[in-house]
Amino acid sequence: MLAIDVEKLQKSFRVQKNREGLGGALKDLLRREYTEVEAVKQISFQIPQGEICGYIGENGAGKSTTIKMLTGILVPTSGKVEVGGYVPFKEREKFVKNIGVVFGQRSQLWWDIGVIESFHLLRKVYRVPENDFRKRLDELVERLQLGELLNRPVRKLSLGQRMRCELVASLLHNPAILFLDEPTIGLDILVKTEIRDFLMGLNKEYGTTILLTTHDLQDIEALCSRVIMLDDGSIIYDGSLEKLKSNWSKGREIQFQFAHPVKKEQMDSWTEGLNVQWRPENDLTAKMWLPHSVNVSEALSRVVGAAEIRDIKIFETNTDEIVREIYQSEKVSS
Repeated sequence: MLAIDVEKLQKSFRVQKNREGLGGALKDLLRREYTEVEAVKQISFQIPQGEICGYIGENGAGKSTTIKMLTGILVPTSGKVEVGGYVPFKEREKFVKNIGVVFGQRSQLWWDIGVIESFHLLRKVYRVPENDFRKRLDELVERLQLGELLNRPVRKLSLGQRMRCELVASLLHNPAILFLDEPTIGLDILVKTEIRDFLMGLNKEYGTTILLTTHDLQDIEALCSRVIMLDDGSIIYDGSLEKLKSNWSKGREIQFQFAHPVKKEQMDSWTEGLNVQWRPENDLTAKMWLPHSVNVSEALSRVVGAAEIRDIKIFETNTDEIVREIYQSEKVSS
């Protein structure tokens, strides 16, 4: 079953053109000129129920516009969009009961009242029965350790505390689909890890579908099996994170620390016939670069069988570097 079904989805905005100078400003007062800007350009994708999918792109790529159409905030210019079997902008009342939304830079909690009061107000908005609400709230509060925060006004919470409360607020009605727009922005590494662990557990236990937009690619690596990459309103990659890495990573490096001095000629002889390159750092330390076509186990076994090794470290090309290279190249092979 599909949680999200998007076909040739497009969103254009009519933007006023501002002419230069005082004369231009006067002309704008009398007769305004407009131009059409395509924020999202006929994109198509499907997300099955229970998948965690990363939706990534640079600023202005069209991520937030897409999320707003998927959550019913914006009406598409053209194309088809169904979320949980509903058309978001047409069937709002039924639709919102099936989704949860967290915008990292916007709050759905009331600023000056206690957190628990916001939760009670949201219960009424979503028409959650009292018994179901209590059971769900107790479970979420325990998982995210919010007990001591419930009576504090939202304005007195730290950013990390507020984000944990935002997650609870979005899940009180037990939605099948969760939209997260920059949920870990500005958070320290400990809070990020707690939120990632919580989301992974939520997906495994309840089968909650999660669509995650983020600039922190460590969120993607920790949570997502699939990545959709957007550039200038168009999808340039849709597939697994592993395939993205294998297609675009330049390879990996292995650093060896030897027990005794080793010359480069010896290193080359150990890996003869393999397409690897050695780069000595000093008499006792050297790095071996391997393309993805080379079997790591074979390369390691050759070196370990020929020399006494004190330490080994493996360095993978990280996802940030891969994504940066893709955008700089302006094309991607799916």
